[in-house]
Amino acid sequence: MDVTTDAAAPWLIVGLGNPGPEYAGNRHNVGFMVADLLADRVGGRFKRAGRAQAQVVEGRIGPPGPSNRRVVLAKPMSYMNLSGGPVNALRDFYKVPVGHVVAVHDELDIDYGVLRLKLGGGDNGHNGLKSMTKAFGAEYHRVRFGIGRPPGRMQVADFVLKDFSSAERKELDYFVDRAADAVEALVIEGLERAQSTYNS
Repeated sequence: MDVTTDAAAPWLIVGLGNPGPEYAGNRHNVGFMVADLLADRVGGRFKRAGRAQAQVVEGRIGPPGPSNRRVVLAKPMSYMNLSGGPVNALRDFYKVPVGHVVAVHDELDIDYGVLRLKLGGGDNGHNGLKSMTKAFGAEYHRVRFGIGRPPGRMQVADFVLKDFSSAERKELDYFVDRAADAVEALVIEGLERAQSTYNS
């Protein structure tokens, strides 16, 4: 396991999702939505990352001074269940310790719009996390964006690959904005302070 804790090392913020316009509005792609907003905030545009199967934006977040952080925002362009390979390639290229990796992803076991920040743990059946953990271990940060459980007898796979409902979309921009705030707080202020603000 990578135990580097170099404060100057960049942070790799990974929005998880599936590439392609047919998936863009899916619940499973909320990680991409948060990554896109963060890219807007740092004034960057996603572009292909060399040989890695991913798109990246490099930038800085935080006020000028010691709390300013270098970040690499990433969207793996593999499918969700293969996210670990592209993320690990970026981690190696940018020399990012595992503890400076943040995965932003949808979470079934949390109510819609609720956030939970954590370090390490299991994958709870999430194929993107499963792939990342297999590639470089579980000790990375997660920003879990609640999407709730499927209604009735709908299969989980069908639910996550459907777009947010019209009712959910009314609040989606607000929740995505809050998730981006949570990522920034995690990177700038640390996990405990970010949890105290956003794990509500």
